[in-house]
Amino acid sequence: MKDVFRRLASDFFSTIVFLAIYLATDNIILATAVAILGAIGQVIWSRMKGQQLGYMTWASLGLVIVLGGATLITRDPRFVLAKPAIGHVAIGLIMLKRGWMLRYMPAIVTENIPEYVTFAGYAWAALMFVLAAGTVGVAMTGDKNLWAFYVTVVLIGAKLVAFAVQYVAFRLLVRSRLRPLASA
Repeated sequence: MKDVFRRLASDFFSTIVFLAIYLATDNIILATAVAILGAIGQVIWSRMKGQQLGYMTWASLGLVIVLGGATLITRDPRFVLAKPAIGHVAIGLIMLKRGWMLRYMPAIVTENIPEYVTFAGYAWAALMFVLAAGTVGVAMTGDKNLWAFYVTVVLIGAKLVAFAVQYVAFRLLVRSRLRPLASA
């Protein structure tokens, strides 16, 4: 689990840096510039250490440079504020692959309720698309404080709630499948 959070932090490093600088300074231009430099520095550091960089790291670097650059040139924060939406759409598209979640599930789940895991994978994809649409909607308002709230509370909260619902549902479904076997 620790490795998963480390990878997520690495994949979303520039967004985390942007948000931290923005919340500390209330300066979108400074936060954008530091996020761009942070993303470039992350890639250089990883390459110096000989690490392989994943697709998400390269995609994040490209997005932060293009959208952050557009924000710096136009002084319009909506470009950089829309960046998390692109990541959510990309992740949602990946989640449309049938059975993608099966490799992340414990054996007891995959052996007893694989059809529900597949359905849950599609539900996660739908959630990513809804969150992306919300991000774009909030970014288009140009309200940076609303965006900061949405990205820190709504995006994270929605995923935590979805995870909790899925955990409880899978636990109940596995129990309901195993109960008749235990009594037989």
